Amino acid sequence: MTATVSNFHYGAVTPVAAYLMACLGAGLGLRCTTRSLRRPQHRAGWLALGATSIGCGIWTMHFIAMIGFSVQGALVSYDVTKTLLSLAVAVAVVAMGVFLVGYRGGSAMNLSMAGLVTGLGVAAMHYLGMAAIHTNGGLHYDTPMVALSVLIAVAAATAALWAAVSIHGLWSSFGASLVMGVAVTGMHYTGMTAVSVHLTGESASAQSSATLLSFLLVMLAAPFTVLLIAAAIVMFDPDMMLGGDDSDRTAPAPYGGGSTDVPPQQPPQPYTTW
Repeated sequence: MTATVSNFHYGAVTPVAAYLMACLGAGLGLRCTTRSLRRPQHRAGWLALGATSIGCGIWTMHFIAMIGFSVQGALVSYDVTKTLLSLAVAVAVVAMGVFLVGYRGGSAMNLSMAGLVTGLGVAAMHYLGMAAIHTNGGLHYDTPMVALSVLIAVAAATAALWAAVSIHGLWSSFGASLVMGVAVTGMHYTGMTAVSVHLTGESASAQSSATLLSFLLVMLAAPFTVLLIAAAIVMFDPDMMLGGDDSDRTAPAPYGGGSTDVPPQQPPQPYTTW
């Protein structure tokens, strides 16, 4: 028997919250990448923080959206190991793409390679997270919709990596993060339209919503905390707070370059961007 599946059990709350988390992760990733390009001596650290922010943002988006996932007549639970593994995959594949373009530049070849790897990794994170679902039925996928979700993931990843090395203004980054949030969230819900559940066991009379919600909130606590810490680091960067970040006002260093030449001194100016 095919069960009725809903991705909006709590209405618009979960998709809106998921979108906002995707935007937060993307925005932080863009700002960290901007720092890395303008501070070659600290490039690895900023790229790592940016990759972690984007990866945690994507993963948090996915599982906030999954709070709204319900199967009529079936209990839903998640395998802890696969759930955590999907988080590790998200951060790892984003890091591969971010470090590739961060050190080798945003040429068409680099972007294509990094976008493909990262997009496939994001799709793998999504479907690994889906594989963590336990229910009294089997999950089945519509192949064309799965393929479309993978294509969206690759396109979104490529656009995100391009934005990371090409967009450096505060408001430009803000606008780019909103677009990236749409792409990432769109990939998730496209993938979810491919899902159908065929019940194989006895139907459950009630969904244990409180138990499932508690589990997902516990899982979300760590990556959400990471995003808050990343936001604090970006916003309260000591160089910015002291007004001594002159290198942040100069053109980015060449990709892969390690020059530490001191730029000409500039008159003190108020620093208003993060």
